[in-house]
Amino acid sequence: MLQKPILRADRLRRVPVGFSWVDHRLVRQGYFLRAEARAWALYLVLVTVGDEYGRSYYGDQRLGRLLSLSVEEIDVARRQLELAGMIAYEEPFYQVLSLEEAP
Repeated sequence: MLQKPILRADRLRRVPVGFSWVDHRLVRQGYFLRAEARAWALYLVLVTVGDEYGRSYYGDQRLGRLLSLSVEEIDVARRQLELAGMIAYEEPFYQVLSLEEAP
């Protein structure tokens, strides 16, 4: 097995107090094929700002400013994530959902 070197020992990631994570199954189980890149940018923000249950209430304008997207583009991205089963949304609340188990 190829050994991966530590390229910058002075910059090793450490788990901070307010840590959020991105599940590797997004890649392994093909989740990224379910939506466009803008939707995944929105997902990353929601994962980052969500509480321990994945809940947040950032508004569309604020999300748009963070991601350099229009309110309409946020709406499209949100709908893609909902259809992909990644989030639940009931204005103004978001919840990032757990990933489905692989069959």
